[in-house]
Amino acid sequence: MKTNEEVREQEEARDVGTLVRVTINGREYRARRGATILEICQENGIPVPTLCAHDDLTSAGVCRICSVEIEGSWALQTACTMEVHDPGMVINTHSPRVRQARRAILELLLAEHCGDCYTCAASGTCELQEIADDYGIRELPYERREPRFEPDDTGPSIYRDMNKCIQCRRCIRTCDDIQSVGALGVFARGPEAHISTFADMPLGDVVCTNCGQCITHCPTGALREVDHTPEVWKALEDPDKHVVIQTAPAPRAAMGECFDLPPGTSVTGRMNTAMRDLGFDRIFDTNFTADLTIMEEGTELLLRLKAALVDGDTSMKLPQITSCSPGWIKYMEHFYPDMLDHLSTCKSPQQMFGALMKTYYAEEQGIDPESIVTVSLMPCTAKKFESDRPEMVDSGHKDVDYVLTTRELAQMIREAGIPLPILEETSFDEPFGDASGAGLIFGATGGVMEAALRTAYEIVTGREVPFDNLNIEPCRGLEGIKMASVKLEGVVEEWSFLEGAELKFAIAHGLANAQTVMEMLRDGELDDLHFIEIMACPGGCLGGGGQPMPVNDEIRRARATAIYSEDEDLPLRKSHENPHVAYVYEKFLTDGPCGHKSHDLLHTHYTPRGRELK
Repeated sequence: MKTNEEVREQEEARDVGTLVRVTINGREYRARRGATILEICQENGIPVPTLCAHDDLTSAGVCRICSVEIEGSWALQTACTMEVHDPGMVINTHSPRVRQARRAILELLLAEHCGDCYTCAASGTCELQEIADDYGIRELPYERREPRFEPDDTGPSIYRDMNKCIQCRRCIRTCDDIQSVGALGVFARGPEAHISTFADMPLGDVVCTNCGQCITHCPTGALREVDHTPEVWKALEDPDKHVVIQTAPAPRAAMGECFDLPPGTSVTGRMNTAMRDLGFDRIFDTNFTADLTIMEEGTELLLRLKAALVDGDTSMKLPQITSCSPGWIKYMEHFYPDMLDHLSTCKSPQQMFGALMKTYYAEEQGIDPESIVTVSLMPCTAKKFESDRPEMVDSGHKDVDYVLTTRELAQMIREAGIPLPILEETSFDEPFGDASGAGLIFGATGGVMEAALRTAYEIVTGREVPFDNLNIEPCRGLEGIKMASVKLEGVVEEWSFLEGAELKFAIAHGLANAQTVMEMLRDGELDDLHFIEIMACPGGCLGGGGQPMPVNDEIRRARATAIYSEDEDLPLRKSHENPHVAYVYEKFLTDGPCGHKSHDLLHTHYTPRGRELK
């Protein structure tokens, strides 16, 4: 017979979120009703192995490696899907039955897995490898399956080897739920079932944005970036080549993780030293062309506003949407080609930098652009695709020759035996070494918008943006879609038509959120917006497909904190105050932002009007 206290507890526990008593491994815990057993175990430091579960994804219970025993249940249950439903649940996470079941699952997975751990890109970070080591599996009772898939190297950014796939379906859920692309699915049935693309076609032949989120969510080495390190090593070893590298903001907040430093450790100066030790001739800062992007994109926005609001040009599309995320651009080209006119015509900072390297820099330094090799350090696998786009040759040469992800450069540093964590700090080289904090915060979701507002507001009003210490908090954070506004009052005479106007903007990161914004725009719900920032990856570039693994929101927040802290420590925090950017306009882009020369080099041509905006 139940006591009054037990009856009362059961009645209270009917509401999701109510705390109930559960017993795990003989110890009593208070658990939230409706939470999964895996969540409760993680909150209380109880280790439960997982392969298909990921903090970013909904639970699937596919791999079953997290199986636990529940008193009264005849079958083992997956901890990632089984919710705590009744008070008094008795759970065992390491009974003999559980341990034997997990071991059998691991042995089957390993028999299916190709097993070339020594040459695998995921060696040392492979989750299957780690769990197999925890369980002390040294021999298999089954014969290994022979490799049955040819590796797929048809994509410009992503390399697939399905012989290493354990069918956890993280990549499918990532592509569907986080990115709304749907490039991957289960093909065939029974023992022939495997993860593939539509109609089992090569990845290069299907709709894929090259974002690389499938890579960062893969627990094994079935997916990795297309490797550019051999070409970069070859260039570095060629005495006739002048090899320069530009470094995006996001890698400097994450590179340390590849060397066992805590997430959020900024290694900017140490990374510069490591790249010099590798043999790069010049180390430049992509933040410089992020500042340049703000000048071009901000001017374009103001000119669009004038054309639409003053000149009555009904063909001028508002809101203007950012164009510096190549995964987002490819997504829009595939799914919203009828709305491309909303895109800014600006190239990304990476491509602007490459164009300047092969023109302005070559002229200033007296170097034959044919001998310049431009390398980019990026957090993004889609940047590899972007650098190969046929239109990215406005300098007369390929603007960016090779793109290294954060993981690839870390591998090169380790291969060279360079001890990054203990290196001294050195600065970037001139003339592209000084950049603003506004360019730096491009690395976080909302950073482009914040940087643009710091400049646009001051240009229009002559005053700094009215936020404490220039930190525009409505632009920050990991909320999937953010909307806010800034009122323009006391504007300068040139922009008098904006007096009293409310500049309305939106920010989205992750392509599923981008899809929501685009559908709202298509349905006329966002007609009053003026500017939208969209980044393909969760968290923006900080969570890019080329960043260290693992990744979750806690790690993304730590990386963002590193970037925002570095921004606040810089003496220069507004793009339009960068003296080196002003010098480039004075000496090279002489007709100013959105002028003829800058449009030819720094803008694309598939959206209308371009230079006519001026």
